Amino acid sequence: NTTDSAVRLTHIPTGIVVTCQNEKSQLQNKVSAMRVLQAKLLERKRSEERAELDALKGDGGSSWGNQMRSYVLHPYQMVKDLRTEHEVGNPAAVLDGDIDGFLEAGIRWRNRRDD
Repeated sequence: NTTDSAVRLTHIPTGIVVTCQNEKSQLQNKVSAMRVLQAKLLERKRSEERAELDALKGDGGSSWGNQMRSYVLHPYQMVKDLRTEHEVGNPAAVLDGDIDGFLEAGIRWRNRRDD
């Protein structure tokens, strides 16, 4: 005395498959499966948009562990940009805002990276 009410939906362009067998009615299972499929497609779209936005921004943001420059103040003095390898031996000037060399090196680095 069982009923076969399970539903499986496949979104052909993405290959996402959703199954639902929680309800007694096949129609209710289809509605539930459609909601789950729509949620998965929306999440996939948002994920792709975030990835595209991160790609446009550059290095993917500034999270813990990502550093651009290293400041050494003792025993010797140096500021080094870790991406461009640009070094300056006067950290006080850099801390006072003299960063033109770093900006120029960054522009050259980005142009080389994009080519």
